Amino acid sequence: MKQAVLYVCHGSRIRQACDEAVSFIRRVQTHIEADIQEICFLELAEPSIEEGFAACVRKGAEKIAVVPLLLLTAAHAKEDIPKEVAEAASLFPHVEVTYGKPIGVHEKLAESVLKRVTEQGNPGPGSLIVIVGRGSSDPDVARDLKEISLLVKDRAGGSEVDIAFVTAAKPSLDDMLDRVSGMNDKRIFLVPYLLFTGLVMREVMRKALSVQHPDLTVCRYLGYDSGVEEVFTERVQEAVSNRNGAFDFIYEGKTHASIND
Repeated sequence: MKQAVLYVCHGSRIRQACDEAVSFIRRVQTHIEADIQEICFLELAEPSIEEGFAACVRKGAEKIAVVPLLLLTAAHAKEDIPKEVAEAASLFPHVEVTYGKPIGVHEKLAESVLKRVTEQGNPGPGSLIVIVGRGSSDPDVARDLKEISLLVKDRAGGSEVDIAFVTAAKPSLDDMLDRVSGMNDKRIFLVPYLLFTGLVMREVMRKALSVQHPDLTVCRYLGYDSGVEEVFTERVQEAVSNRNGAFDFIYEGKTHASIND
């Protein structure tokens, strides 16, 4: 049976962000054993999930592993992408579908965060590292980013480590910046926990520039470094191998095979 992988990127109005996503996936594809590999976007860019799924089928795919290129698990991974995949899969009931996990919590992501910090200087007991996420009303996002912050703290040489969110979750970046503005004795590193550049990154920069602090640095966004690439490659391989049916695609309590029942 021909195996396909359908990579689902978020999409962005900023062309550079989409180009970065495609470039990253092209690197990952060299590590994946699959007959067919296609790239699509959830929104704001083309091809769509439906178009990407159909392209896999046209090329002869009988099994498709759909893998979201997302840092954390939230509504896009739990609801938006599965809904689109279910609609696409309903047109091809003969195709087996598996669904991979977002990148999630992993020690290599903590190492990637610290790499961004050390590009700007050496953290230590007099430093505060703030990992800045996009934010979501889904509590799993705050929980996962907190877990990552604890992994960073274990490796940070005595630095304090905290988290903040640009939108929809607490603590907010605004509140965090208000707090650090009075910490003139500390070196502050803001690490945007983002895969690509875009509007959220611009917002982080805008807010940071408004803060009066003698030693506040905005690090590069997490980006697609080697650690991120290695973990995402694992996520793809998991969805393809689908050991014990752990990645069978289930939508609203139904497997793909029963969607049209």
